[in-house]
Amino acid sequence: MTTSKGPEGPKEPEVGLADIRSARETLQGHSITTPMEESRWLSDIVGGPVLLKCENLQRTGSFKARGAFVRISRLTAEEQARGVVAASAGNHAQGVALAAQQLGIEATVFMPEGAPIPKEKATRGYGAEVVFEGRYLEDALVAARRFSEETGAVLIHPFDHADVVAGQGTVGLEILEQAPETRTVIIPTGGGGLLAGVAIALKALRPDITVIGVQAKGAAAYPGSLERGAPVALSSMKTMADGIAVGLPGEITFAAVRDHVDEVVTVTEEAMSRALLALVERAKMIVEPAGAAAVAAMMENPGAFETPAVAVLSGGNIDPILLGKVIQHGMAAAGRYLNLHVTIPDVPGGLARLLGEVGQTGANVLQVVHERISASLHLDEVDVQLQLETRGEPHAEALLARLRERGYTVQR
Repeated sequence: MTTSKGPEGPKEPEVGLADIRSARETLQGHSITTPMEESRWLSDIVGGPVLLKCENLQRTGSFKARGAFVRISRLTAEEQARGVVAASAGNHAQGVALAAQQLGIEATVFMPEGAPIPKEKATRGYGAEVVFEGRYLEDALVAARRFSEETGAVLIHPFDHADVVAGQGTVGLEILEQAPETRTVIIPTGGGGLLAGVAIALKALRPDITVIGVQAKGAAAYPGSLERGAPVALSSMKTMADGIAVGLPGEITFAAVRDHVDEVVTVTEEAMSRALLALVERAKMIVEPAGAAAVAAMMENPGAFETPAVAVLSGGNIDPILLGKVIQHGMAAAGRYLNLHVTIPDVPGGLARLLGEVGQTGANVLQVVHERISASLHLDEVDVQLQLETRGEPHAEALLARLRERGYTVQR
C-alpha cells in the first residue's frame, strides 16, 4: 500500500493488487468464497451468459464482513483495547460486530433512524451496542466520529479506508477464478468500497474487463461527483435501498472509482423492485433492494452489457415487511397488479357482466369497489374500481383491449 504525493503534500493511500491478495490471506477462515450461480433467465434477457456473484450468502449476509474484518484485525493491541465504533445502516454494522466478536473487542455502532429491524437485531446479536442517530448514514457517521473523539474508540469507516477497500476487493479475485471468461462486472454502489476494491483487482489482472457501478437514482452521488472531479455531497436522498444510500463518496473510494471504473449508472425504485421480484421467483435468491441493483440495471437496459457478464448480489438483509412491500411493488411495476376504474351501466347484472369479461381473460380479481356518487358520472352509471392480478404487461394490455372492445370506459 502506497501513499501518493502531490504539490500540496500526501494524498489518499492507493490500494493495489498486492494489498487485496494480502487481505485475502487475512480473511482465510473468517469469510467464505461465495457461490457464482448461472442465471438462465437473465441470460435470455441480456442475450448472453450472465452469472450471479452471491455475496448475499456471505457471513452476516453481505460483502461488508470482508472489509470490516481486515480493517479491525490489523489494529494494534493498544487500539483494539480501546474498542471500535462504526456508523452503518446495517450491513457494515453486522460486519463490524462480527469481527469485533471474533477478535474479542468491544464495538459500538451508530445507525440512522429507521434502519431495518433485522439488521439492528443481528448487530446486537453479534454483541455490539447499537445507538440510533439521525436520518441518514452521514448523520450517524458524525455521531460515530464524535464518540471516537470522546472515548478513544477506533472509527471503522464503512468504506473510506484502504484496508476496507482491500477486503472488499477480494470479491474481484473470486470472480476471476470462478468465471475467467468474464467481460463485464456490474456492482451495486453506495460509498464505493466494493466497487473500488473489485475494480482495482479486476483491472490489475484483466484490464479489458468492463466494470460498471450501479446506484439508486434517488441516492446517486457518484455521477455528479465524477462530473465535477471531486466528491460532492447530495442535498437529499430518497430510496428504499438503504444499503447504497450514501450521500458523499469517500476520498479513497472516489479516486479508485475515477481511475478504474468504466461507468456508473443509476436505476429507479421500480427497476429494483422488478429485479428483486425476479431474483426471488427465478433465482430463488433473497436479496435486499441494494443487492438487486446490478440485476435491475441489466433488466432495464439489457443491450448495454457485453457478455459473459457477472452481476454482484451485494446483500440479502431485508426486513420481511419491506420484502412483502417490494414484491408487491415489483408485481405492480411488471404489470402483474392492475388497478382499473371502469364505468358501467347502473343496471342489474352490470357488474356480473364486467367481472365475466375479466374472468374470460384469465385475470384474478383481488378487490372490487363501487362508487355511485361522483360529479363525473351520469345518473345511470357506476364507477367500479378493480384491483386485478395478471400474468404480466402483455396480459394486462390484452385485458384492457378486451374491455374497451366491449364498450367499457376504462382508466388505468
